[in-house]
Amino acid sequence: MTTPDPAAPDDPVETYPDAPDSLIGIWKQRRRRLKLAARDWFPPADLDLTPFLAARIPETIPPLEGPQTLHAKKLHQMRVELAGQRELAALNAILIAHLRKQRHPAHTPALFRRIWAEAGPALMPELPGRWLISSVITFGDHGETEAQRRVGLSINLLFSLMKLYEFERFHSGVDPTAPFPIRRIRRRRLPLGMPHFNLGTGGLDINLLAPIWAEARTVPVVGPMACLLLQRLNTDPGNLFRRIGLMRAARPDKGDRPEAQSGADRQP
Repeated sequence: MTTPDPAAPDDPVETYPDAPDSLIGIWKQRRRRLKLAARDWFPPADLDLTPFLAARIPETIPPLEGPQTLHAKKLHQMRVELAGQRELAALNAILIAHLRKQRHPAHTPALFRRIWAEAGPALMPELPGRWLISSVITFGDHGETEAQRRVGLSINLLFSLMKLYEFERFHSGVDPTAPFPIRRIRRRRLPLGMPHFNLGTGGLDINLLAPIWAEARTVPVVGPMACLLLQRLNTDPGNLFRRIGLMRAARPDKGDRPEAQSGADRQP
């Protein structure tokens, strides 16, 4: 018999009323197909990638004229955002937009994978972080192998939660590069009764990143993309992991390093 949490209210307020049905309904609505009109261009399965890899998106793109499909509007928006990048970057972006939907042209997953298998090494170094993240995440649903899908799903969970947390932290007024001061927090409760993270010996950050990075090093196509992304994160000064490292280095009582603790923080 499960013992109820004494701190839980008798009639709790739900963050998402009527979940999960309400969440699933919104999620399905957001995954409706991007319809294509007869005038819309969509790349064929046997598209020659070479011209798209060589050509650059113009720095200035004229606005669209007249009524346009959502597909056309998205493609235009992506080309404006990616001005100066390779045309293949915009092609990759519009494929991702379609692959996020429940229905899409049948050859879309194969063409997306071919872009990264054939042109990935040339496309990766210049691609903005946002689109590198989106590309890796897309392998979570459309990877060719279980390993590719697993890497994509892991990156999706990691960076999606980071995005939510870092966005909320902006409202603290503290610069993203500045760690919070170390305080006495023993009486503070984490959600669902989770134990506190031990700043001195806790290895939760390492246990989270290391398995993803280790597997990514062995997986073709999406693996190098994920490794580049994780290395960019490792050198970024304004994220949770960097701040945890700074707090760890600044703590008054510096005990054992987390890597010396067997099984530390294996659970949250």
